[in-house]
Amino acid sequence: MHALFSKKMAYQKVNADQRAPGHSQYLDNDDLQATALDLEWDMEKELEEPGFDQFQLDSAENQNLENPETADLNLDSIQPATSPKGRFQRLQEESDYVTRYTRSAPKSNPCNFCRLLKILCTATILFILGILIGYYAHKNCPSNATTSGTLDLHLYQEILKTIQAEDIKKSFRNLVQLYKSEDDTEISKKIKSHWTSLGLEDVQFVNYSVLLNLPGPSASSVSLSSSGQCFHPNGQPCSEEARKHSSQDLLYSYAAYSAKGTLEAEVIDVSYGNADDLKRIQKMKNTTNKIALLKLGKLPLLYKLSLLEKAGFGGVLLYIDPCDLPKTANLSYDTFMVSLNPGGDPSTPGYPSVDGSFRQNRSNLTSLLVQPISASLVAKLISSPNSRTKNSVCSPLELPNNDQRIVSMQIQTVTKFKTVTNVVGYLKGLTSPDRYIIVGSHHHTAYSYYGQEWASSTAIITAFIRALMLRVKRGWRPDRTIVFCSWGGTAFGNIGSYEWGEDFRKVLQRNVVAYISLHSPIRGNSSLYSVASPSLQQLVVEKNNFNCSRRAKCQETNVSSVQIEGDADYFINHLGIPTVQFAYEDITALEGPSFLSEALFLKRATKIEEMDPFFHLHETITKLSGEVILQIANEPVLPFNALDIAIEVQNSLKGDQPYTHQLLALASRLRESAELFQSDEMRPANDPKERIPVRVRMLNDILQDMEKSFLVEQVPPGFYRNILYHLDGKTSQFSILLEAWEHCKLLASNETIQEALSEVLNSINSAQVYFKAGLDVFDSVFVGKN
Repeated sequence: MHALFSKKMAYQKVNADQRAPGHSQYLDNDDLQATALDLEWDMEKELEEPGFDQFQLDSAENQNLENPETADLNLDSIQPATSPKGRFQRLQEESDYVTRYTRSAPKSNPCNFCRLLKILCTATILFILGILIGYYAHKNCPSNATTSGTLDLHLYQEILKTIQAEDIKKSFRNLVQLYKSEDDTEISKKIKSHWTSLGLEDVQFVNYSVLLNLPGPSASSVSLSSSGQCFHPNGQPCSEEARKHSSQDLLYSYAAYSAKGTLEAEVIDVSYGNADDLKRIQKMKNTTNKIALLKLGKLPLLYKLSLLEKAGFGGVLLYIDPCDLPKTANLSYDTFMVSLNPGGDPSTPGYPSVDGSFRQNRSNLTSLLVQPISASLVAKLISSPNSRTKNSVCSPLELPNNDQRIVSMQIQTVTKFKTVTNVVGYLKGLTSPDRYIIVGSHHHTAYSYYGQEWASSTAIITAFIRALMLRVKRGWRPDRTIVFCSWGGTAFGNIGSYEWGEDFRKVLQRNVVAYISLHSPIRGNSSLYSVASPSLQQLVVEKNNFNCSRRAKCQETNVSSVQIEGDADYFINHLGIPTVQFAYEDITALEGPSFLSEALFLKRATKIEEMDPFFHLHETITKLSGEVILQIANEPVLPFNALDIAIEVQNSLKGDQPYTHQLLALASRLRESAELFQSDEMRPANDPKERIPVRVRMLNDILQDMEKSFLVEQVPPGFYRNILYHLDGKTSQFSILLEAWEHCKLLASNETIQEALSEVLNSINSAQVYFKAGLDVFDSVFVGKN
């Protein structure tokens, strides 16, 4: 598999003596492009010499007859936009070409009629040859005109109009019938077979043997020591009958990679488990080896668990307060699963799980016993009535400070090596095949909970592939390569995407332009919620406004750069790749606490269809994502906005924040460099009259790497390493600075703040130097040539 992917996803290196003259599909560097450009201009000069055109025409004709494949390659390598007049266009445009360069008859010939006849025949032959050569040149290169960056909105709509809600609905229903398989082989085979039948190139399996933490033979339990009552995680009493009726739900109510065993201790209500909560509690009680009653939300779960671990807790009962959910959501008795895996195979942290890799023994990733429980069980533990709504006001669940509850929790899980499968297919680009747009969905992984949002994700990516390949079969191709991926192992910590990313890190780091996420696209039906890197926010707003203008009801565009769930994680945090994700949400869910999506509820297929019965929302997500993919894959200049990154940095430093004066000054210099870069380099590159291919290539290389400057090495657990992304839509400050200020509440030291400030300062400075270096390179290269 490694060899296959390397063949597809690396620069093709060809020896000079084996390469067709003037042509290379995989350009290794900008010098080759510059050389090709100089050769073309030299050829234009030679065309002006008398007698050369006749030789050139005859030679071209003979080459086409003798070796048509070689002729096709040579024609493909010529870019008409780089010279004022093409070789064949000039023959037709210059009316005096024949009279200037056709050899005249000897003066001694007395027959004027014969002389005129020869001239007429020669002119006719040349004219016909010019038409034939022009025709076959156009026929052999049908896509030059349409893939040189001039692909307009009309073509996008031609591709996308074939996407129909009914087709997505059928695909969705077919997929949900497959999840009952004991492993994900059947689902992976189905996806691979379907993508191949649609015409996608080189669709392949990429398998990894990884360490999974699975439910034990029996469900976990929580018992009240005072009464001896035993409960399952859903709040039902421990009994054989309860086990039979909801065995699957009970088994999959667990925290993957938690410590396992039994713990009997006092329960301490820590609310959301932030720094203020823990500071207050530690003043009142000894927390050593106690059990924390923790609400999910507001901060990353891994971060809150790290604080509890440092505070000495031994176990955690995790739940979602019903007051944090939309009023329409009745999940009091619902159980859920969480993963404590930050990403990838736990047995090979930071390196791929390929044959021969050293495997570490990491069956649990925390010393805490963590058990998700339902809100109804929490109500029983704290002796509170299930209904806590009075006068339309919801009362949050909380354990009174004076009450003492001793409980015993038992967790049973097993750890096994299992195969996780990714399905990867390619649509190779025409002019820049070494630049990739990755489109990622995910499929159901065996041994995990059986929610159905994966079917929405897979149906959407398949619908776009179908629409795209219909156009490809008619002769069109995108400029850049599009890589379609269906990831496995997402529920256990984005394992499939992490392992694939670690496996091909060097290639991806150099060549990937953007990542389009299709993770869990339908979470509600009231509001379209878009997440995008700062450099892509302007493009997302444009697409959303355009599509909104075609509908009767238009809502305000909701786009931000915030942490998201799903397989985009590796590409954002380890590769610094610009990312876009469209999804439908409930407005009330957006207004509630963040990070509730870390809980994986056992949704049924009917739930998805209740939210989108006619699959019109699925169709909208497919078309919006598809339009963004097409524009990034086809625009000569990547549609990224450098200035928006600088503005985002300045906005992240606003507010009453200490120690930020130096950062603000540096951010101001970053904005000046970004403005200069945008006006001096991006503006002319976007004008076809001023566009120079070599310059465009250099510019795109700078644009695709802009976010890499904002990857920091050390962040708190659960926080993004890419500091351009905020914790949620309610906070605009850099997340690592917010955490550092919170950390100071627990420790009487500003060392953490100084470290965080240094990380942010180095990132801003790196970005400013990056833009300035780009400007200097452009100046030195092109001033030198002039």
